[in-house]
Amino acid sequence: MNNLPVAGKYMFAIPMAIFGIFHFMNAKGMTGMVPSFMPAGLFWVYLTGAALVAAAVAIIIDKRAKMATQLLGLMLLLFAIMIHLVAVMNGSDSSMPSLLKDLALAGGAWYMSGHLSD
Repeated sequence: MNNLPVAGKYMFAIPMAIFGIFHFMNAKGMTGMVPSFMPAGLFWVYLTGAALVAAAVAIIIDKRAKMATQLLGLMLLLFAIMIHLVAVMNGSDSSMPSLLKDLALAGGAWYMSGHLSD
């Protein structure tokens, strides 16, 4: 049972790194998710991909992990509000799971940040 926090760290960080890599592998396909009021959609896809990978690395190597999880939580909350909540409000029931997922992950990131020190 003492290894659960260590396992949890990797179970949280590795999917974030994979999500970030997916941003690079399918950048053009993901530009449609960038809100229309934000110019340069491809730039935002690459930036968020890099942020996801950087946060994962920081968490895994435990360097600046507190700041990384705080910023990751903010980014995930912004995804939830700017992408998924807007879609739900426009009648897309299929966006509700993504809204809830990103809210849960943002909360998890912030909870994790409370147990880390830089």
